[in-house]
Amino acid sequence: MLLSMTFILSGCSSNGTISEAKGGSASDAAKVKIRIADTSTNPTFRVAIAKGFFESQGIDAESITFGSPAEGVNALFIKQVDIAYGADFPVLNALAKGDYSIIASAGQTTDEAAAAWKLYAKEEIQSGADLKGKKVSFIRGTFIPYLWDEYLKDQGLALGDVTQVGQGAFDESYIALKQGELDATWVIGSALTDKFDTLEGVHQLTDMSQTPVRLGMGLVASNEFIEDNPETVKGFLVALDEAATYAQAHPEEVADLMYKETKQPKEATLKDLPINPWVVGFTQEAYDSLAGQKQYMVDNGIIEQDFDLKGKLNLELLKQALPDKVTYTE
Repeated sequence: MLLSMTFILSGCSSNGTISEAKGGSASDAAKVKIRIADTSTNPTFRVAIAKGFFESQGIDAESITFGSPAEGVNALFIKQVDIAYGADFPVLNALAKGDYSIIASAGQTTDEAAAAWKLYAKEEIQSGADLKGKKVSFIRGTFIPYLWDEYLKDQGLALGDVTQVGQGAFDESYIALKQGELDATWVIGSALTDKFDTLEGVHQLTDMSQTPVRLGMGLVASNEFIEDNPETVKGFLVALDEAATYAQAHPEEVADLMYKETKQPKEATLKDLPINPWVVGFTQEAYDSLAGQKQYMVDNGIIEQDFDLKGKLNLELLKQALPDKVTYTE
C-alpha cells in the first residue's frame, strides 16, 4: 500500500497541477488544477467557477484575489498562479521578463470602456493645466503613468511637471485624496467612483475617453504551463468565453454572486457589466494597443530589453478553441 501511494504521489507536480497527456481531452484526462489571478471587481472567473463552465472542461479552478491585475501578473513570476489577466502594461512587463506568452485578449479597447476611467481632482483644479506642480497617484505596475503622460501632453504639460506618488491599490488613493496627500487620481469601477463622488472638495475632472489611450487587456501564462497543458488551456478559453456570454445575459444573477463573494454592491456590478464586457479572442486592435504601449515602455526605459511582440503571441490554442474569435493576422 505504501509503495502504491508513493507511485500516485510521484505523478503529481509540486504546485498541485496535473500535466495532461498531449492530445488528450478534458473528458478522459485527469482534472487539472488552475490557479487564476483575479480581482475583487472582476466577475468573469467567478461566473465560470460558479456555473460549472470550468468543471465541464475538466478544470479544477481556483480564483486567487489580488489588489490589482498588475499584482496578479507579478504572481506569475513566483508561480503563485498559473494564468493571469491584466492591462497591456503589466502583461508586457511579464513578456519582457521571461518565458511567458499571451494566450488571448479580453477586449475593452473601446471608447465606452475608456470612459469608465475617471480622473478625480481637488476642486481648485479646474483644468489639466492646473495640475502643474501637483501630486498625482499611480498604481504601481500599471499603465497609469502612461495615461498621465498622454493626458498631460494634451494639456501642455510634461510628466515631469507633476509628482507621481506610487500606491498599491485604489483604496490608498481614496484615503490619500481625502487626507489631502494627493491632488488627483485616476479611478475605475462604479463601486470606487461612487465613493470618490462623495468626497468633499473633490470632483470628476475628465475621463480616459478624452485622451488617446485605449486600454487593451490580455490573458498571460508561462510557456511551460501552456506546453504541458494544451487541451486544458483550450478548455479554459472555451469556459471563459461561455462565462463572459453568460454574465452579460444574466446581470442580476452576477450581481448577487459578486455581492456574496466580494461584497461588491449590486448596483456597481449592474453598472459595470455592460460597460466592460469580456470578449475572449484576439483582434488587430488588441495587437495595435499592445504594440503602441510596448513602444512607449521601450522608449522610456520601462522595458530595458526590447523583444519581438509577435513572438510572444501564443494564439494557436485560441484558434483551435474559438476560431471565429481570432481576427488578427500577421
